[in-house]
Amino acid sequence: MSEIYRFIRTEKAHFTVLLLCAVLGVARSSYYAREAGARSVREREDLALVHEITVIIHVASKSTYGVPRIHAQLRRQGRLVNRKRVERLMREHGIAGHSRRAGHSTLTRADRRAAPAPNQLTALVKS
Repeated sequence: MSEIYRFIRTEKAHFTVLLLCAVLGVARSSYYAREAGARSVREREDLALVHEITVIIHVASKSTYGVPRIHAQLRRQGRLVNRKRVERLMREHGIAGHSRRAGHSTLTRADRRAAPAPNQLTALVKS
């Protein structure tokens, strides 16, 4: 039966789905249900992985883990997932790590009116 659905999928560029289903004796609703089911398997796996990334790893790390650490954590847990897949899912769902260095500011402020310190090197070279 999957060959019929595959044939309809390839030929729907040339003929309507209604005509193809009528000629092949397949209900149109069953074709669309099959098409939705074929795509949803991968989507369900991706959503389960996104849930695991978000809830188990990202929240537990206080939103600091990025792609490399999340990928490593998944590998440690026994999940064989490609790094690029983790990166794609995190990008699509807006999950990003937080770098502690970004936006780093110092507590000391320079006095802009103060005179610059004298150059000690020129004093050493002259003597």
